[in-house]
Amino acid sequence: MNTNIRTLGELKKSGYKPKSVKEEIRQNLIRKLQQKETTFPGIIGYDDTVIPDTERALLSRHNILFLGLRGQAKTRMARQMIELLDEYIPIVDGSEVNDSPFEPLSRYARDLVAEMGDLTPITWLSREARYGEKLATPDVSVADLIGDIDPIKAANLKLNYADERVIHFGIIPRSNRGIFVINELPDLQARIQVALFNILQEGDIQIRGFKVRMPLDILFVFTANPEDYTNRGAIVTPLKDRIESQIVTHYPKNVENSLLITEQEADVHTDQKGRIHLADLIKRLIEQVAFEARNSEYVDKKSGVSARLTIAAYENAVSAGERRAILNKEKETHVRISDLQGIVPAITGKIELVYEGEQEGPLQVAFNLLDKAMRTLFANYFPNPDSFKKRKQSAAAAQENPYRTIIQWFDKGNTVHLMQDVSDKQYETSLQKVEGLKDLIKTKFPHGNNKEQLLLMEFVLHGLAAYSLISKKQVENETRFSDLLGTMMNFSMGNEEQEEDTF
Repeated sequence: MNTNIRTLGELKKSGYKPKSVKEEIRQNLIRKLQQKETTFPGIIGYDDTVIPDTERALLSRHNILFLGLRGQAKTRMARQMIELLDEYIPIVDGSEVNDSPFEPLSRYARDLVAEMGDLTPITWLSREARYGEKLATPDVSVADLIGDIDPIKAANLKLNYADERVIHFGIIPRSNRGIFVINELPDLQARIQVALFNILQEGDIQIRGFKVRMPLDILFVFTANPEDYTNRGAIVTPLKDRIESQIVTHYPKNVENSLLITEQEADVHTDQKGRIHLADLIKRLIEQVAFEARNSEYVDKKSGVSARLTIAAYENAVSAGERRAILNKEKETHVRISDLQGIVPAITGKIELVYEGEQEGPLQVAFNLLDKAMRTLFANYFPNPDSFKKRKQSAAAAQENPYRTIIQWFDKGNTVHLMQDVSDKQYETSLQKVEGLKDLIKTKFPHGNNKEQLLLMEFVLHGLAAYSLISKKQVENETRFSDLLGTMMNFSMGNEEQEEDTF
């Protein structure tokens, strides 16, 4: 494609053949598929579901509706389609609606081609300039999307309002021969959605009562949350009927894909990358929080739990480790499980609670999700404590309990206080004093280095608390582990004293 061509005559001599945007995308997609190229790079977890559906829709030259909960890469999928356009296309120079020099639509371009013929000046439009996007909000008007009569233009050109040249075109006609995306389609008022009917089906537009026949050449992509989620509006049925392919998106189906997405999207500062180390266990705990939230009875499933939760939580976990290292003047450090208290703000701001969740409170729900994540993952690293909690078990079975020594140490009244901002040395000292804890880690993970073993030692304490074998209490920046029975007795005695005071 020779972008040095500057007139219609030169373009004809070059042998250039115009094609519709949907045909253009179809041909480029076929080429990518034949050459085994990745059609949607950076999109993880959709290889067997959303991406094949999208490819089939584009091969069929369909307009597309991506339907799914928040944080499911709907807009990103639409933006990736830019790469399926040709690098440049020729348009009539000065055209507002990207007129093809071979089939001009606007009055301006038609008159210019009729007057100058093969000398009609052309310019080249890049693929990036052929993408238009609009977030649907209740204040969007037909004039914004399609256009309106411009009285100032009419006065300057001394034209009456019935002349096509007085029209100020909206964002959709200006996206002619490109891709146009409307995000959150249900938020568009119903009367505005109705204005899209003719554009999708017949290709013409109507402005202020007179009909302008403009067969616009556009690939429309819409995104929406499920209609039962939002009370702000819905997609009107005739409009949905005109959108040929509806593709349902989803959250990552496994932790591995979720890990890849978070690491790809997390914006970790360069200074943090060299100094703050995040173990695989911490990463998996963060991802598991999102999975637990999506199944929690306290979280509104219709709203969904965005991938942005884990991305923000990942960044907060790194920053929690960095802040501690700065306070203790340490050159580098490893993120601890106690640092995960720092991800709570990333959780509370990204989940919508049902009534029961509101009664619990967002902070308590966030800590509950963290505990559930630890409980779920604990059984992947260590023997399931539930298998040793049966009432009727032999003495031999009790001896086999790998947590026996640790629990007995707490039964003697010992406690562990893990302060959030203590140095690595103090952190190690606090964990080392628990009898049987280091021996358990050495038995299960003999090849782990000192930092990994310390993290696993802390994980065991949190895991045993999650399985109600020891007590865990979080007070501001401190996590306190103690005997479960003793804690219950103290709580009971405290209540009795309170009752006595009442009387």
